[in-house]
Amino acid sequence: MFISVEVLRILNWVRPVAGFTLHPATAPKTSSKRATTDILDPRNGIFVIMSILYPTHHPERYSFVSTSAGKQSDKKPPPPVDELAWSDELLRDPHHQKDKAERVEAMFSAIAPSYDLNNRVHSLWRDQAWRKAAVRFAQLQNGERVLDVATGTGDLARAFAREKVSEVVGLDFTQAMLDVAAQKPTPPGTAPISYVRGDAMDLPFEDQTFDVVSIAFGIRNVLDPLKAISEFHRVLRPGGRCLILEFTLPRNAVLRAGYNFYFRRILPVTATLISRDRTGAYRYLPESVNTFINEEQMSGLMQQAGFKNIARRRLTLGIACLYRGLRS
Repeated sequence: MFISVEVLRILNWVRPVAGFTLHPATAPKTSSKRATTDILDPRNGIFVIMSILYPTHHPERYSFVSTSAGKQSDKKPPPPVDELAWSDELLRDPHHQKDKAERVEAMFSAIAPSYDLNNRVHSLWRDQAWRKAAVRFAQLQNGERVLDVATGTGDLARAFAREKVSEVVGLDFTQAMLDVAAQKPTPPGTAPISYVRGDAMDLPFEDQTFDVVSIAFGIRNVLDPLKAISEFHRVLRPGGRCLILEFTLPRNAVLRAGYNFYFRRILPVTATLISRDRTGAYRYLPESVNTFINEEQMSGLMQQAGFKNIARRRLTLGIACLYRGLRS
């Protein structure tokens, strides 16, 4: 029986719900089509898939660097997940909690295995179209170096790598998300991608080292957005572009009512079932959007950070917005 890589990926996505894990055999570099034996190792029963078809991975195109390796021994163990869960009280003002960083990290660590599945299902696959729009909006030129902040599972970083850039660096605060990103197969003919653990408010890079800095659906998760955007400005070369993709609220009252019903009543239930999350991640999501700054305020932050020629583009009936600023 032969199953395509998309089916293989979906099986791994539904692992948290179905209760099994797929372990693909490691293909030799000379093989480009088949692994003779892969095993689906269930927690409840036995299921074996023979001869699963999947394309050769090219791990040499990925590298992983931890910027905090020397600090691990001094770091206190994180509190239990339940202690970092988002309560109703905290969700009234999620952006001004002193321990927001710890809660966000615990949240994304918990949902990392099912993150891509939830994104696809609950955006009706629009999330990939938004990222492609972001790449076009970046106005890339040949040989440019790209930094994708809050890269998560690497979808936007990989989209940039498909263009004629020299290198893409994906940075994220959450190790579990980076682990998922690093395990994804390399699209053929793409630029090399490096994944780095780091903080958007304190980027581990020298001044003026990138041509494009992007962040998709991550700026509202940062404790101090202005500080992060100022860091983006610092690491950009003159002529470089800052690109922000973030959720917004539809301006039309009818659309906004329908959006809020789906976003606050349906998505938290179904996404939590898929992810088996106990941190309140999918209750935090709609509240973090509804209590975040609006488009004009975001443009204002970019101007405060030093960016010029701010441009905006609303996507999909106004539920997301692209921002671009130029470093002079």
